[in-house]
Amino acid sequence: MGVAIRAAGEGDREALARLLDEAFQDDPVSGWVFPGEEHRRVAHPRLMAAFVGIVLAEGRIDVTEDFSACALWLPMPAEGPEPDGAEDDSAVQLREAVDPDNERVEQIGRLTGEVHPEGRAHEYLWMIAVAPGHQGQGLGTAIMQPVLDRCDREGLPAYLEASSARSRALYERLGFTFMGRTVDLPDGPHMWPMWREPQG
Repeated sequence: MGVAIRAAGEGDREALARLLDEAFQDDPVSGWVFPGEEHRRVAHPRLMAAFVGIVLAEGRIDVTEDFSACALWLPMPAEGPEPDGAEDDSAVQLREAVDPDNERVEQIGRLTGEVHPEGRAHEYLWMIAVAPGHQGQGLGTAIMQPVLDRCDREGLPAYLEASSARSRALYERLGFTFMGRTVDLPDGPHMWPMWREPQG
């Protein structure tokens, strides 16, 4: 599929946050973090903007030229996502910045952090978004491919948490396998941690 993809920069912040907000408004995990529709419309964009800021500072965001899809990647060292205690601090800071009265903003960071694999350096696909009007056209595969190709060249694994059965199926087609233990959000949906060994 011939899709023009580039690395995003600081000038793309607002457009990326809008794309993520639009793509994840109806996602089961977003619905759990922000259960009230009215509140979600207000707070969810702030969370997506915070994610964009974190990944622009520490990782890489690939985006299609027309902003119909993006992928947020963070490089993870072998010792794990954060030094001991730092992940808890990050989750607290994120909650305070985005939605101070909503403990679920903090809770989801802790729950995904508990299952994040350690011991090998890897690329972490934090989020992938395809605009609702463009889903089902192969953009999800296309936007992930540049980093997956690099992982294969460099012998680097990749990791993600699928937030729906549909996204899990896409990731399985790209070589990811379920790690055997779901992240079970209290009174909410499951997430599927998935790992991909370098291929070829």
